[in-house]
Amino acid sequence: MAEDISHIFKNANSKFNEQNYEQAEELFTKYITSCLQSRDCEANKLATAYNNRGQIKYLRVDFSEATEDFTAAIATDSCFEIPLYNRGLIRYRLGFFDDAKSDFEQALKLKPDFEDAKVSLHQTIMDQQHKLTRGY
Repeated sequence: MAEDISHIFKNANSKFNEQNYEQAEELFTKYITSCLQSRDCEANKLATAYNNRGQIKYLRVDFSEATEDFTAAIATDSCFEIPLYNRGLIRYRLGFFDDAKSDFEQALKLKPDFEDAKVSLHQTIMDQQHKLTRGY
């Protein structure tokens, strides 16, 4: 059973890297479901599956479902900085600057040299200040 689950994960990542997002999403969903049923998966791999499926949903601008997947990834592996960054991007795009700052800051606590998170945190602070200056 563990080999089957591992094979699904490997295939899902392969399809993801090939940008075959429809098949990748199906395989990530199958992997996540199998992991939750068997309770026999590595936290890092399960978090990666949630994160990658969330990225697929992000690409099709399904922010609500993407946020759910990123949040599940964070809950599964609290030391994984990527889903924090990804969730922060959505929160930023939706104008939830305080939440976005929190996610970027947490990502930077986990990985201080995470350049994209530094840039995004800076941009979030600048845009939030601009919004306050303009009075809306």
